[in-house]
Amino acid sequence: MGEKAKICLITSTRAEWGLLARVARGIYESAALALQLAVTGAHLSPAFGYTVAEVEASGLPIAARLPILPAAGVAGARQDTAHTVARTIDVFTDYFAAHRPDAVLVLGDRYEIFAAGAAACLAGIPLAHISGGDVTLGAADEWFRHCLTKMASLHFPSCETYARRLVRMGEAPDTVENVGGLGDENLRKLSLLTKEQLAASLGLPQILTMPYALVTYHPETAPGAPPPAAAFGALTAALAAFPRLFVIYTKANADAGGAAVNEQIDALCAAPGGAERCAAFASMGALRYLSAMKYCAAVIGNSSSGVVETPTLGVPAVNIGSRQAGRILCDNVLCCTGGEEDIRAAVEQALTPEFRARAARAVSPYNGGDTAARIVARLEAWVQSPAFGRPKGFYDAGPGWCEQEADHG
Repeated sequence: MGEKAKICLITSTRAEWGLLARVARGIYESAALALQLAVTGAHLSPAFGYTVAEVEASGLPIAARLPILPAAGVAGARQDTAHTVARTIDVFTDYFAAHRPDAVLVLGDRYEIFAAGAAACLAGIPLAHISGGDVTLGAADEWFRHCLTKMASLHFPSCETYARRLVRMGEAPDTVENVGGLGDENLRKLSLLTKEQLAASLGLPQILTMPYALVTYHPETAPGAPPPAAAFGALTAALAAFPRLFVIYTKANADAGGAAVNEQIDALCAAPGGAERCAAFASMGALRYLSAMKYCAAVIGNSSSGVVETPTLGVPAVNIGSRQAGRILCDNVLCCTGGEEDIRAAVEQALTPEFRARAARAVSPYNGGDTAARIVARLEAWVQSPAFGRPKGFYDAGPGWCEQEADHG
């Protein structure tokens, strides 16, 4: 075999790295691929926990650390996000010119990943994309994700429904492989902590004697979305109706308005008696977060993990607002508006024995087996195929295709 193909894997957030770590390891250990790991975004910001430390803890070599966020580390308004996109394109354009990979691999739907993917395509570097085909109507992630789909030449959707959507978007079936969800694989393969180990690791003995909720709330970024601070205030007001429920907050991401949410979280935890009611983490890391999910009374908020990963564990989830609208929802998920009373009613229902029994019967659509290994194997075949690097075309599925049976892997 000749020289290994260099795959630039880009990671920018704690949640994304939790999903990508197995893929990164597989690329690093591949006989046909060489890992070029580029760390950027919130990973390099103290405001978001400086989670590059979690990447470093993997032992994998980091090829580049590429800062892109404002000096304060947070996006205060939409124009800050736009400036970050422009800066990210500049940073990655320069990086790819100096350290050109054979292909770039990205996951998801965030603005900085969109920008990095655009830089790769403008440089003529083939792009592969994980988790295309989803729909999230309450976030700008919706169109960032679909833009990445149209730029990418190889696709790894997380379930058959999303794979079929990609083909309807004009992606050739032989470039679309349903590999399942990386989060689902993590839950099936990670050796999660015991509840006692989790309590000790988090420094929260309260969770051994109190039921607790795992709460993550990110700003809704679609046009017309409510102000994040007010929306989060409705959530905390609703949770105040459950004094016997301890709350573990994981802080908001780097979207515009996230800083205001995190300020409220800090204020709640610092208030008199706050430590007896709640705790907050900029990042828990994948192992602790998923372990906390396993033992919680409910996952509450609007994070994708609340609708994508909770079905694997069969735990109740309350999905607030429209950020995740359009995703597949399983029987363990209750949806509600962002109003205080609606949230309170949904949480009350989620905590009932009847709903917990229903949640335990949920079946995840994201089980693709050895998801990370399948991604690596397909990358190996792709970079060695005659089609690698050729311009992509538009696949016209034709009327009625979505009713036909098809196999995308």
